[in-house]
Amino acid sequence: MRIALVGGTGREGRGLALRWKRAGHSVLIGSRDPEKGRARALELGVEGGGNQECVDAAEVVLLSVPYGAHHETLRGLTLGGRILVDITVPLVPPRVSQVQLPPGGSAALEAQAIVGPATKVVAALHHVSSAVLADPQRAVDCDVLVCSDDADARATVIGLVEDLGARALDAGPLVNSIALESLTPVLLHLNKRYKATSGIRFTGLTLTK
Repeated sequence: MRIALVGGTGREGRGLALRWKRAGHSVLIGSRDPEKGRARALELGVEGGGNQECVDAAEVVLLSVPYGAHHETLRGLTLGGRILVDITVPLVPPRVSQVQLPPGGSAALEAQAIVGPATKVVAALHHVSSAVLADPQRAVDCDVLVCSDDADARATVIGLVEDLGARALDAGPLVNSIALESLTPVLLHLNKRYKATSGIRFTGLTLTK
């Protein structure tokens, strides 16, 4: 599958690109600055360029930008009905360990309102450390919750998450992204308090296809 990482020059983008490349996917690193996107892509052995350029060549788009750039970035993209994976958490520095819900309820819900119903928004990957992702040899020892209002899009992203080496769980409709995004500041607090890179693990689940 061809996956565009919009804003993919950051820490999360690096880890995702390396792991998906290893799993056999084609990855495109996008940036507002096309040259920056190409330079980072060259480092990782994938393709790169401007954000829209990468979106046009992809089947699935992952948005990896700070919440402050979330709305502007989405409004500048033509997604053409592709699946959009939104990993954004509405953090407000410097109080990143406190829950601060946005006016639209969650970043993912706001994304769906911006891009319209033709694009299927999926919320995922809020609780995986970028340091863990960046080391392809390191196990992703946590569960990844995936939610969307479109069951097929949700299933596609669950498969992509599993290709990263994580266990993916169907977390229901997109409104549940409110809970997913709210939990990230709690994890940030825990990791700071206990000097860890903790994730989330659900017990007692037997996964069926």
